[in-house]
Amino acid sequence: MMHVDLKALGDLALGIAIAFVLATLIGAERQYRQRSAGLRTNVLVAVGAAAFVSLGSRLAGNAGAAQIAAYVVSGIGFLGAGVIMKDGGKVWGLNTAATLWCSAAIGALSGLGLAAEAAVVAVAVLACNTLLRPLVNAINRAPFDERVSEATYEVHVLTSPEHVGAARDLVVEALEAASYPIRDIDVMERSEELTEIATTLVSTAVEPSELDAVAAKLEKSPMISHASWSSSADE
Repeated sequence: MMHVDLKALGDLALGIAIAFVLATLIGAERQYRQRSAGLRTNVLVAVGAAAFVSLGSRLAGNAGAAQIAAYVVSGIGFLGAGVIMKDGGKVWGLNTAATLWCSAAIGALSGLGLAAEAAVVAVAVLACNTLLRPLVNAINRAPFDERVSEATYEVHVLTSPEHVGAARDLVVEALEAASYPIRDIDVMERSEELTEIATTLVSTAVEPSELDAVAAKLEKSPMISHASWSSSADE
């Protein structure tokens, strides 16, 4: 006859219930904002983490719980990676993945019976995803100063396929004269008549007027139909 440890069962049920409630609060906020990992995903992550950590604790005490918790921390990374999408230099889903990671932490704490600690983490996660949003929006709307920012800078020129070699040398010469070392040069065919040369700079900060002058100088060449530069924030 199978023996049921009512005390252990009660501890497991309490831990899962705490994880369920706290993760529901976090997941509801994510669901409201239509994130890829919403209510059910966050709750399942927290409940699963609570169950695994509770199992480890029951089988091998604190050592077993610690070992299982370590696996939860690393294992949740694979689930988080599934919600991260990248398109060129743009990345989406990092905040959602981090929220899932925190939900796993809440579940692990709940599985160990650390309800107060789990609640503290849940409050911190909710505050991060809600109260910090106005600050993030204010920072994003602040004027962008290329001279003090850490970003990736590229110089773009358009030329004909037969002039690619000479135009490339001209770009290198112009940037070296302006004291901007080059990290990489990409040559991309845009059409049968146009080829783009994208030159990535080593510098983490630039003087916009200097790059404007470089672009203007390059555009004067009969081999180059257009020259410009761009910047994008480093990840």
